[in-house]
Amino acid sequence: MTTFPAGEQTHQAVLPQQPALESVGADTPGSRDETARGHPATARGTGRKHGRGETDGRGTGPRRRHAETSASAMETAENGSGDVPTHGHAYTGGIGASRVFVLSKDGRPLMPCHPARARELLGKGRAVVARQVPFTIRLKDRTLAESEVDGVQLRIDPGSKGTGLALTDEKKEADEQGATVTVRRGLISVELQHRGDQIRMCMQQRAGYRHRRRSANCRYRAPRSNNRTRPGGWLPPSLRHRVDTTVSLARRMCRYAPVTEIHIERVAFDTHAMSAGRPLTRAEQQQGTLAGTEIRSYLLTKWNRACAYCDATGVPLNIDHLRPRSRGGSDRVSNLVLACVPCNQAKGSTPVEIFLAHRPDRLAKILRQVRTPLHDAAAMNATRWRLTEGLETLGRPVHAWSGGRTKWNRTAMGLGKTHTLDALSVGCLDHESGDAIVRLPVQVLIVKATGRGSYARTTPDRFGFPRLRRARTKQHFGYVTGDLVRAVMPTGKWAGTWTGRISVRAMGQHSLTTTAGRFNVRYRNLRLVQRGDGYGYATRQELVPSPSRKPVERRANSS
Repeated sequence: MTTFPAGEQTHQAVLPQQPALESVGADTPGSRDETARGHPATARGTGRKHGRGETDGRGTGPRRRHAETSASAMETAENGSGDVPTHGHAYTGGIGASRVFVLSKDGRPLMPCHPARARELLGKGRAVVARQVPFTIRLKDRTLAESEVDGVQLRIDPGSKGTGLALTDEKKEADEQGATVTVRRGLISVELQHRGDQIRMCMQQRAGYRHRRRSANCRYRAPRSNNRTRPGGWLPPSLRHRVDTTVSLARRMCRYAPVTEIHIERVAFDTHAMSAGRPLTRAEQQQGTLAGTEIRSYLLTKWNRACAYCDATGVPLNIDHLRPRSRGGSDRVSNLVLACVPCNQAKGSTPVEIFLAHRPDRLAKILRQVRTPLHDAAAMNATRWRLTEGLETLGRPVHAWSGGRTKWNRTAMGLGKTHTLDALSVGCLDHESGDAIVRLPVQVLIVKATGRGSYARTTPDRFGFPRLRRARTKQHFGYVTGDLVRAVMPTGKWAGTWTGRISVRAMGQHSLTTTAGRFNVRYRNLRLVQRGDGYGYATRQELVPSPSRKPVERRANSS
């Protein structure tokens, strides 16, 4: 996966220079903690700035690189934290830079800080880079006991193909009427992209290879008895991957940030109602599509005992899968049709869209009965309890919330639909009483699960026969596939300094993937930045909030 472009200064590349962000004083004594958490000293709307800096008052005078006029807008944004506010009438909070993880001298997590504050600490030599991605600094002169840490909340919006994670902090403030409300700020947003579909495809491919080896030029062997048991809580590898990667990333964020509690959206999908496309009554919930009949009888009645592709009648009819099993199709009755023997053999494993491309009217008639696949909903139903149980092992209290509450919070705040914005909206938020989300991280860290290689010792061709042998060792000249490296190319088309992930080769001519492309580089021109951890990293911009927020009616207080 493409990684970040970088220059000579690593922390300058991962923390992009934004002139407006540097206008905030970074060493003002008297703040909440050394990371400049950014809470105001007075009520919201008073216009006063808060202190940012060290808790022990060791700071120097504030360093300003820009004029006071350029920083005036920044001082009012997010109560002076250096985030640019939106100008719409709906979203009254700020949209600013994602925070940076901070570790104490002894490696304990502290409150995340603003990128300008991180640059200040690195520039003065008071901190060192502990990790490149996600960018983490470690202080050289501060321990956890000497810092003030309030704690943050980890909010998770699980999904079948991707999971959103958001670090937030909440505090009480007084609104314009003097009432106490809770404001929530998003500090860091992460989008985890799973590879469950890839695992499922690889396991099906492996099963096909093994089936061919067992059946080709061999005697017939009767199938084994289906009496093998599975341990309690067993999940298929593709589903277990979703649980393990989410828990692993949550554990890492608990190691880098002072997480005090975890909030997760736990949703149960009604696959029966989703298959019907409408709400079901109590009797319909107990009876499925094939209640009182069989598959073949149901299909004969549905297709009038004729071939679905050519309308042939009075001939033997086979049951055919519209989406072939080899291409991920299921045995749902909506994926089954009747086909005569010639049409069934001519279609084979070809998708129905290609097989009937020359007959659009017939294709439209057949596709009208196809329903949305339920793979994603089934995956969520199978993993929701396992994910909650896995998060409970992290030693933090876990609170589960419904998907309806998440949607209610997100709609009321005028936010778009993404995994990270859903994660930011998870949990209790009484926006009817004035509670609100007042800050969004403008940049989202994308974490894509790439794996750590393959156990296969040979590379097969498309027929399953070995094409070449793979090396027994994964490390060549000190590098492993997936390592984050910096390459210095002295001459040639790619002359310059590049940062990216490498794919190693035994001859030492490794392949480097950067934002500008992919090219080969000798191991002598490489320098290790961060060891590969089975993930690829990239960034994207967060979805801008909608221009209008849905009005919320306030409930009347009952006497």
